[in-house]
Amino acid sequence: MIIDGKKCSEEILENLKKEVSEYKERIGKIPGLAVIILGDNPASKIYVRSKIRACEKVGIYSKEIVLSDKISEAELIKEIEKLNSDKDINGILVQLPLPEHINEKKICDAISIRKDVDGFKQESLGKIVLGDEDGFISCTPQGIIYLIDQLNMDLNGKNAVVVGRSNIVGKPTASLLINKGATTTVCNSKTKDLTGILKRADIIVVAVGKAGFLKKDMVKEGAVVIDVGINREGGKICGDVDFEGVSQIASHITPVPGGVGPMTIAMLLKNTVKAFCKEELVNGK
Repeated sequence: MIIDGKKCSEEILENLKKEVSEYKERIGKIPGLAVIILGDNPASKIYVRSKIRACEKVGIYSKEIVLSDKISEAELIKEIEKLNSDKDINGILVQLPLPEHINEKKICDAISIRKDVDGFKQESLGKIVLGDEDGFISCTPQGIIYLIDQLNMDLNGKNAVVVGRSNIVGKPTASLLINKGATTTVCNSKTKDLTGILKRADIIVVAVGKAGFLKKDMVKEGAVVIDVGINREGGKICGDVDFEGVSQIASHITPVPGGVGPMTIAMLLKNTVKAFCKEELVNGK
């Protein structure tokens, strides 16, 4: 069975639209998201455009800030600090990747914890590890877990394998699976006996950035396979999973496109509404 991330994301956005409309009617305010983009990276521009369009669909106020990719780290931090103080902005996102002369970790940590809707701050990542639901869960890992939750699968004692160890996807996804009770292994493309480890997995999450990396002979029958990869080959977008082969043996699988990708944007907006609600709660509304 194909796990339809596009359909799930549309349902989430529709629910958020109703929620935002109710806030507008009740308190005369709506959530706000600021997106900072540096330079003219074509892929980054496409991602930002998708996020702005989703905001428009839901009724969230969006503010796109385009800066030179020659900007200094100090100047970029000043821009973030302005947004930290802006009462109309509840979420701040700095589109990655950043130019080499800018420290990504330092920029992510400059964002207020109250507005870290991407969930990339060290403090936010620490809350994920601790299972503290008060924080903001990184959008792609949150989307992955949401899709798995739709299967009504009890993860207690299940074997889960995450292939990929990035701070953005691999590590937080592993932490969320651990928090759900799954016996979780984190691997990478150079892990010894990777196929042997994968063949024992009930759930496989692949995020290595290599087209068609996961083959049919690496998956046990009936496993759930979540493909996080976005690769371009011959003008087409494909994932890290050999979809044609693996779909013959997996019980559930996400397609690329139309799987995890749409969920990432849906969870970004969900986090923005959550940030708005928390702020209004503090203000007694």
